[in-house]
Amino acid sequence: MNKRLGYWMSTAVAAAATTVALVALPAMAAPAKANYPAKIGPGEGQLNIVAWEGYAQDAWVKPFEQQTGCQVHRKYAGSSDEMVALMRQGGGSEYDLVSASGDASLRLIYGGDVQPVNMKLIPAWQDFLPQLKSPPNNTIKGVHYGVSYEWGPNVLLYNTDKVKPKPTSWAAIYSDQYKGQVTVPDNPIQIADAALYLKAHKPELGIKDPYELTQKQLAAAVQLLQAQRPLIKKYWAQASDEIGLFKNGDAVIGAAWPYQTNTLAKDGVPVADVIPSEGATGWSDTWMLSAKAKHPNCAYQWMKYVSTPKVQAQQAIYFGETPANKNACSAMNKIEPGACHKYHLDAPASYFDQIHFWQTPRIECSNGKRNCTSYRDWQRAWQRVKG
Repeated sequence: MNKRLGYWMSTAVAAAATTVALVALPAMAAPAKANYPAKIGPGEGQLNIVAWEGYAQDAWVKPFEQQTGCQVHRKYAGSSDEMVALMRQGGGSEYDLVSASGDASLRLIYGGDVQPVNMKLIPAWQDFLPQLKSPPNNTIKGVHYGVSYEWGPNVLLYNTDKVKPKPTSWAAIYSDQYKGQVTVPDNPIQIADAALYLKAHKPELGIKDPYELTQKQLAAAVQLLQAQRPLIKKYWAQASDEIGLFKNGDAVIGAAWPYQTNTLAKDGVPVADVIPSEGATGWSDTWMLSAKAKHPNCAYQWMKYVSTPKVQAQQAIYFGETPANKNACSAMNKIEPGACHKYHLDAPASYFDQIHFWQTPRIECSNGKRNCTSYRDWQRAWQRVKG
């Protein structure tokens, strides 16, 4: 996703990136072996990163550069597919770090594009939420391939004047009631949202994990999404697209991020969001170190720096998401009173547990069987959904 903040590529460019990813996605290899540095050495003077727009703002980049002497060169990506392609560019040595979401991280790990990270060199890691210390999207058999960063849910956004009563289920975006006024992301990972809905409403399909779908289960999700297609006003490629649709009254309900809700509310649009009864998908981003990083010391300095409470708080409030570091709560409230509660950092574990965070679909299921569908299958399926 960008995802968040509305800096996705245009629909045409996104489609092109998807096509490239379809033909360029390699077979999954073994993850890189751990070869940890014992300490962070002198900085190399620069750091080249691939990031979501809004993940490397001057407010925290400039102090980092002054403290470390590492000059940050930013390349903003518009999608997870683009991030994967960029990290493989130039033989994998052009960029040092990437802020990968869960639908890209396993592709990078099993593609050998990123290397294990020594968490002992990231002191703030000890203060992370328990669920984000060793999550399955960046940790394989106890080996960490990155440092968790920020996270958030994909929520059901609705116009409070036009959508009554308050929706409590994702059924609202699959219903004819709001035909022509529904909007959802233009992203293959949206298939997981449909699978999550089917998990609750069609238990006979046997869906246990919305990212581990058999061919039959994937076909059922595609069928649901194809039935939804006539209801869609627009598949949004940028968060700003969805914001515009709600402002203009062209859409009254859809899948969104908290950023859209907050932006619309600030502009006086009558909206609210909810995590429906079925739960929600969501993103959990990770700073991952290139297997061929030319500036590893600066990269470690960056991962150490952005894991601290102050920077985590700055990032969270700027972007409308939640820090991994639970000690960022007071720093958030200093910047914006009530922000810790607003962005759910003080929420009970049950809030986190109802979010099914993005993962890269793989043929090998978590039970060891090889009857799940791959991300390549999902890309092709999404093209069928959109026609």
